[in-house]
Amino acid sequence: MLQIGDQFDHFQIRAHIAKGGMSDIYRAYDLLSGKEVVLKIPDMMSIGDPAQYERFQRELEVMRTLSHPAIQKGLGSGRYNNTPYLVTEMVDGESMRDLIGRAAPLPPEEAVGLFRKVADGIAHCHDHGIIHRDLKPENILITSDGQPVILDFGLALTKGAHRVTYANLSAAAGTPDYMAPEQVEGHRGDQRTDIYALGIMLFEMLTGKPPFSGDNNLAVMAQHLKGGIPRLDRAQAGVSPQLAAFAAHCLQLDPNDRYPDLHIMLHDLDNLDNIDTSILNRPSVAGSSASFWRSPTVLAVGSALLLLTVITILAFVLQHFHK
Repeated sequence: MLQIGDQFDHFQIRAHIAKGGMSDIYRAYDLLSGKEVVLKIPDMMSIGDPAQYERFQRELEVMRTLSHPAIQKGLGSGRYNNTPYLVTEMVDGESMRDLIGRAAPLPPEEAVGLFRKVADGIAHCHDHGIIHRDLKPENILITSDGQPVILDFGLALTKGAHRVTYANLSAAAGTPDYMAPEQVEGHRGDQRTDIYALGIMLFEMLTGKPPFSGDNNLAVMAQHLKGGIPRLDRAQAGVSPQLAAFAAHCLQLDPNDRYPDLHIMLHDLDNLDNIDTSILNRPSVAGSSASFWRSPTVLAVGSALLLLTVITILAFVLQHFHK
């Protein structure tokens, strides 16, 4: 890890901001432009991964394609001592994670207002054929004037992009608390995958915790596959049935049952009084777990366990027979 005062290429390190899944993120001073920037450098485990450079190039391409107040700007990328790096604009603000930890549950008006700005930024991404796929409170900064800024497009999916496999990264892209069921099952996802993650964040802002939990990542992912969405209006006092129905529509197990795109979702958000609340009476909201046992992942695991059991029994029988 670089230390304060170290020079990396033409950047002087000012502070270590955070450690991401595969990178260290620094506040740095650009000795050429005289501006403060954010420098993203792969950690030691990822430096030898040839896909890391492609990840940075894709992330830079995505950020340069977009121009929206809720999207962080990409400034450049390069290599220094055979180490790739990415440069982005410096955004001063509090992370949504810190806001939730400090102030949640937020009043519905505040949560919805913040949610709408983030969703508007993601709608801009989708209009340009870009799916974020790793939306979470840690990847959103909120400036002093209340403007959220979406960060980290390293897992973003673009039109025609081929699948990139990174060393030390599981095949399922995303963060367990915010992964849509289709991501858990290993699919690449689409606009509805981001809609699901947005629904999780809205739920968390309004209640102080995500709708699904478990002792480990696998347990959390299993909860997503079960479906059974807690009713938001019952989980938190002061939340209207209309807002609860909106969140439930975002969090449907089957992507085909969610909002098909952000513009339709935002229309409903702007017209909450007209939302049909009958969705709150569906088994998928009341907590049915039948869909969990029908999921491809569970069926595959069950088949593998059954096969392993059969092999074990056969081995035992053959061993006993030879005796």
